Amino acid sequence: MSIVVTGATGQLGRHVVDGLLARVPADQVTAVVRDRERAAALADRGVRLHVADYDAPETFAGLFAAGDRVLLISGSEVGKDRVGQHRTVVEAAAAAGVGLLAYTSAPGRLTAALADDHRATEQVVLGSGLPYTLLRNNWYHEVYTGNLAPVLAHGAVVQAAGDGRVASAARADYAAAAVAVLTGDGHENRTYELSGDTAWSFAEYAAELGRQTGREIGYSNVAPDVYRGILVGAGLPEMFATILAEVDVAVEQGELAETSGDLSRLIGRPTTPLAEAVTAALRG
Repeated sequence: MSIVVTGATGQLGRHVVDGLLARVPADQVTAVVRDRERAAALADRGVRLHVADYDAPETFAGLFAAGDRVLLISGSEVGKDRVGQHRTVVEAAAAAGVGLLAYTSAPGRLTAALADDHRATEQVVLGSGLPYTLLRNNWYHEVYTGNLAPVLAHGAVVQAAGDGRVASAARADYAAAAVAVLTGDGHENRTYELSGDTAWSFAEYAAELGRQTGREIGYSNVAPDVYRGILVGAGLPEMFATILAEVDVAVEQGELAETSGDLSRLIGRPTTPLAEAVTAALRG
């Protein structure tokens, strides 16, 4: 039996593989990657590599075996047929008769267009007949702390989320949940609403940044169209900027504020506080 992780060199996938290597022998882990050279460090640690592309179904031939546990990390390329990409993996897994297929999805309450591909993929997974686990990940701390330069330069957190709250967690937290599912028992045919233990507002986020930097940092709430324009002006593709603006609307409506406790229960510890993510980001 192997534990197979797609997107293994991505931002989430790297954390998952690290977590797996702390629990199981390296030769039981298969990392699915698009670039073998980029994954050389994993091979050096004894991880098996399989080069495949979501857009090339033939590259998944021979990857899965009966009884394998598989983590399908959702594709992240804006403008791609993500549902079709995911279907490629699900169909290959179903044909092999894998023991469990886990999928990183979006929060169940999220109505923004970002969730559409996830909901459609969930239907593909359910229709496959495979034992499944749906990991509905809330937002990542790193979405906000990953690029603090503009915030620090202008002394303002600019969003279009009003007084809405976000129950985010660290990527490492969500990865730890995936590892728990892939290496544990009793997760078949379960859906987990994964989120941080505490929901926070952008005013609180700005205040935390100010506290840790000793600077005056405020929260500037703007209209969604204005926020989208700011993002496009900063160089983001218009489609991605629209997605982020829609997510902020969802935040204002309370769709990312749920604190179910599923994540902390799965990982056996409290989730990483936002303040810790800010500290790590400021340290670089």
